[in-house]
Amino acid sequence: MEWKISKTNSLGVEDLRSQFLAENNFQFIHNKCHEYGWADVYLFASGNQSLGYGAVWGKYRREDRDCIFEFYLKPPFREFADEIFNGLITISKPQWIECQSNDPLLSSLFFGNAVDIRAEAVLFAECYTSSLRLSGTSFRKNSAPDHPAGSGEYVLEHNGEAVASGGFLMNYNFPYADIYMDVKEDFRKQGFGSFIIQELKKEIYHAGRVPAARCNIRNLASKRALLKAGFTICGLLLAGKAGTMENGS
Repeated sequence: MEWKISKTNSLGVEDLRSQFLAENNFQFIHNKCHEYGWADVYLFASGNQSLGYGAVWGKYRREDRDCIFEFYLKPPFREFADEIFNGLITISKPQWIECQSNDPLLSSLFFGNAVDIRAEAVLFAECYTSSLRLSGTSFRKNSAPDHPAGSGEYVLEHNGEAVASGGFLMNYNFPYADIYMDVKEDFRKQGFGSFIIQELKKEIYHAGRVPAARCNIRNLASKRALLKAGFTICGLLLAGKAGTMENGS
């Protein structure tokens, strides 16, 4: 089959992106790159038939376009995945490739086209509703939220003192909302992290969304707190230099 790759924009692959998100059914953490214009987008086509698309963004600087982070082909054309992915590499000339390990198509291509691979973040999905309780502890909405991309910050108080804060971001693919939180240093390892996560999950459901989260691969405290609050690990954010074992980076 003959095919070609041409640069387009996110609107040019809107239907394909909807198929990608529906098929995978997970929080895609780089989804906002399309909303904010942070990515170059490439359409794969054969004649008038669209086959799929790929996207490239700046791994460390938004103005760069040096990292493939998204790749999708319609199921009937996946036998050509290696060939088309190599074509995307040739055209976009990336230095890096990133993928979520729960993305089966891109992750299978990632391991054959990246070297010096590392896990950068742990991805979490909702698993169960926890029932944690902490005596003398209350959760409330902050009267003066200051997080510009969130839905308003929340505060956790213990015996009248603010010990933790957090919130959730909704600039991800629907229906997911991404939790963030911070516990004051003097109050860590006392269960406050898990408790505020639990309460934030309730607020997310009230907003008609589904809780999701991620944390740095080395952040053991956040991992434990998220698992205790009813999340489960659903994948990893992986990154590697574009290259192969045969030709290096």
